[in-house]
Amino acid sequence: MNKQTICILGGTGFVGHYLTHALVNAGYHVRIPSRRRERNRELLVMPGVDVVEGSISDPAFLNQIIEKSDVVINLVALLNEGKKGDFQKIHVDLPKRINDVMAKHGVKRLLHMSALNADATAGPSRYLKSKGEGEDIAHSAEKNNNVSVTSFRPSVIFGSGDHFFNMFALLLKRSILALPLACPNARFAPIYAEDVTSHMVAALVNDDSAGKRYDLCGPHVYTLEQLVEYTNKLIGTNKALIGLGDGASRFMGSVLQFAPGKPFTPDNYLSMKKDSVCPISKDEQQQRTSLEAVVPLYLGGTKQKDHYDNYRYYARRETQ
Repeated sequence: MNKQTICILGGTGFVGHYLTHALVNAGYHVRIPSRRRERNRELLVMPGVDVVEGSISDPAFLNQIIEKSDVVINLVALLNEGKKGDFQKIHVDLPKRINDVMAKHGVKRLLHMSALNADATAGPSRYLKSKGEGEDIAHSAEKNNNVSVTSFRPSVIFGSGDHFFNMFALLLKRSILALPLACPNARFAPIYAEDVTSHMVAALVNDDSAGKRYDLCGPHVYTLEQLVEYTNKLIGTNKALIGLGDGASRFMGSVLQFAPGKPFTPDNYLSMKKDSVCPISKDEQQQRTSLEAVVPLYLGGTKQKDHYDNYRYYARRETQ
């Protein structure tokens, strides 16, 4: 029985649920901060899991939640800003604070969730630049504090309760005759949440993973149009898809950034200017799970309200 205590920041979110299950099954004790403890009933009843109520924006609470941990995992992220400066606060300032608290208490292992194409200098969007900066800050603890750091850079992650497929299912359900689709030729290599989290758990017992930055992609590459058309057929909406050109896609971002849930923003448009794909070996391709094996299990045949509930739950940020 592994008795290490792991603190998962952002553990109540979509990937956090998958990761918590994987860590508990591997014998770890897990601590998860949450602003609303009682909303996380699935986690509350899991053996070996402590959900601690509090806000990680509070320095005293962040100190408390990390103090008695052997490992810190940072999953906290934000796809779209609620207000200007949120990317800086969540993707850049928080990793700095985590490093400081870990150094104070002598915690020597950090796993950091980044994003494919994250780059502090060359990232095409503010999202990817801020994610890149946060990733670099996390790895700075290697030299500054003698911490073993591993970061993970996934393409789109899918699984029950995901943001991507549930969002498009909702948009398809709500569209009347057709769905205009921005950046239809943008390419993705979706990866299953269990494949991501199994890689993270394996890193904990692999000393060679220290200092590594892993690009994570699924076994197949699709255009955005192919993924939305797959969703379209899977949920039985059969709506026409209207692929937009570059100018119209940019304009759609300027309009939809003001829609509830921000389904598409100018920053999303910039992110999709660079394909979210990466090379993988033949062994990895065979080992990783195809979306066709999983997505029908949680998306096919479900009602509009289910998509809306999933989208709302996992789109909210668990950052404090």
